[in-house]
Amino acid sequence: MSNGLIGEVAGAKGPLVAYFSMEIGLDPAMPTYAGGLGVLAGDTIRSAADLKIPMVAVTLLHRRGHFYQRLDEQGWQREEPVAWPINDFCNPVSQRVTVDVEGRTVHVGAWQYRVRGELGGEVPVYLLDTDLPENQPWDRTLTDMLYGGDESYRLCQEIVLGFGGYRMLRALGYGHLRRLHMNEGHAALLVLALLEEKLASRSHEQGVPVDLIDAVREQCVFTTHTPVPAGHDQFSHDRAHRALGDRRWAWLKAYGPDHSLNMTHLALRGSRFVNGVAMKHGDVSNSLFPGYPIHSITNGVHAVTWAVPAFQSLYDRHLPDWRRDHLSLRYAIKISTQEIWGAHSTAKRTFVEYVNRETNAGFDRDVLTIGFARRAAAYKRGTLIFHDIERLARIAEQVGPVQIVFGGKAHPCDQDGKNIIHRIHEFRDALRGKVRVAYLANYDMTLAKLLCAGVDVWLNTPLPPMEASGTSGMKAAVNGVPSLSVLDGWWVEGHVEDVTGWSIGDRIESCIEPSGDIDACHAAALYDKLERKVLPCYYQDRERFIEIMRHAIALNGGFFNTQRMMAQYLHNAYRLVGEYLRRE
Repeated sequence: MSNGLIGEVAGAKGPLVAYFSMEIGLDPAMPTYAGGLGVLAGDTIRSAADLKIPMVAVTLLHRRGHFYQRLDEQGWQREEPVAWPINDFCNPVSQRVTVDVEGRTVHVGAWQYRVRGELGGEVPVYLLDTDLPENQPWDRTLTDMLYGGDESYRLCQEIVLGFGGYRMLRALGYGHLRRLHMNEGHAALLVLALLEEKLASRSHEQGVPVDLIDAVREQCVFTTHTPVPAGHDQFSHDRAHRALGDRRWAWLKAYGPDHSLNMTHLALRGSRFVNGVAMKHGDVSNSLFPGYPIHSITNGVHAVTWAVPAFQSLYDRHLPDWRRDHLSLRYAIKISTQEIWGAHSTAKRTFVEYVNRETNAGFDRDVLTIGFARRAAAYKRGTLIFHDIERLARIAEQVGPVQIVFGGKAHPCDQDGKNIIHRIHEFRDALRGKVRVAYLANYDMTLAKLLCAGVDVWLNTPLPPMEASGTSGMKAAVNGVPSLSVLDGWWVEGHVEDVTGWSIGDRIESCIEPSGDIDACHAAALYDKLERKVLPCYYQDRERFIEIMRHAIALNGGFFNTQRMMAQYLHNAYRLVGEYLRRE
């Protein structure tokens, strides 16, 4: 066991901020995350520890993880549960709490994991667990699978996270929490948990006093992460009423007239500060949820976590403060192009060897390699680069060879996503001998780090404005890999043409053909950039290409990191700067 004390009590000097997230990527070997949301949560906590922000975090244990992905030769996905040795990473706490779920009493335990920062700061993370002998068999599985089961299972999990998580913090002695941060709507029932506690002190009053609603709102912060409708959990009146019970269902009326339980609406109505995760996403969220002032705090990545050893060593030599201060990456502009290319060549050699070992794709270290890895979902358009495979093959033959590597899982219930993975395998076969294509199975944090650093160009092709932020291109930038991306999400802010990378099309509102076929428009723009800019720069003006890599580190890596992001949360969302500084 590797993580600190068991059953620690916070005391008066304990955390001021509690961070709730359904998934958190804490360690590559812990399957407690599914994708970008969980990885961002892990990077958030790592930077909070670096900056010694007084924070505690809550999530679920996920004994069986999200899933382990296997792909057959045709690219059809098969899911398997993930087994992992919990005791190797976490320590059990002795405290127990209960929550009411569908009229049953469910007992909740927890495990503790401690995240340690570069300067000795720590953030304790509590992973809730219902696999206890006093629970009924079905209730023991509630913390088993991340995003598994049906809607009833999901709602019960969210009751455990919101009500059980808050009660667990109280049981552990965290009595001085000033802000409670809900990372996406999965944790929105935290609003009702807070209200329940405040109502208990006024048991003689009827209804829900306005001042208590205001007091709850003053404590809560909400970050919304997606404009995609499927990303906002909603539950029918009957299902929510049955799961919550009469009393809690009645409390929902204090937060609006909805006839169903919309977790995003509950979080919006119950929070004093709401933000999207990029400037563009903030604008989109304001149009999706009119009447709520939604701010923007653009996501970032934890640079130390995502820089591969070759780049860590490079930064250690030239930027001695970079581990403690990620903004120091802006001084990468003084690192020689030869050293940057040397670090990249090391990362690429390691990656190409991995691709060939895993897929027998025959990748060549001297060929421009494009990377595309994210959850396989229709709006991410993973097959856009194959829109016209004849033109793609012609570009590779006439301008310079190209090889493309993919990674990413489809949700078990997303058949469209599974079809995308299968189609990529079909294109791989159709382009054999012209463009090498590989698909890497079971994309996780370990593979993401290898992939983001080992390619030459990072490709991102979301259907705008569906990309809330995106962080994979930020991970690539920390390793000197420029992006070729649609102008959506973070790339609207990070893109400087021919300086940090290249855009696919112009501003998202203007890239529409008369036919209205935005896929055809973006595919044509993608091929144009490959043919006229990216490939000629890589093969004919290598020094200029490395200069773009250097600017990707300095401009994008130096800004799009979670240390900057957490400083913004501390100032704008938590508004605890004075108390934070006094502790320092």
